[in-house]
Amino acid sequence: MSELTAFDTRLAGLIEALSPQSRKAMAATIAKRLRKHQQQRIKRQVTPEGQPFAPRQSPPLRDKKGRIKREMFAKLRTAKYMKAKGTDRDAVVEFTGQVQRMAKVHQYGLRDRPSVRAEEVRYSARPLLGMDAEDLKIVEDELLMRISSDFI
Repeated sequence: MSELTAFDTRLAGLIEALSPQSRKAMAATIAKRLRKHQQQRIKRQVTPEGQPFAPRQSPPLRDKKGRIKREMFAKLRTAKYMKAKGTDRDAVVEFTGQVQRMAKVHQYGLRDRPSVRAEEVRYSARPLLGMDAEDLKIVEDELLMRISSDFI
């Protein structure tokens, strides 16, 4: 591990040597690429660990019958609600506005009311955002590309 510590400190020094505008551009690019990968993973309905999402709960017997016409989180993964932003210090992919509460409920498996007059329901944990090996590869590729183009 000690040889990796030296590499990390050298890499941190190279990143700090970049101009703030260059770091911000790099972070924004990383955030956009991560958002795209997260959107694709949510569309496949898979957690960051590779497990499929827990299926929807079956409705009560007296409700209308029929199939659910839309997959889970179809609107939630759009760029309108899933924002990517980068500063000179970090790259962030997050849900914004009112959908942030709903995403949090599904991310951690909390309780919520599906509608105003409905009773509270316990939702299964369906992690929407998270880092996997492919996300780390995206960050690494963008970082190496940016550093090599600025210092060569």
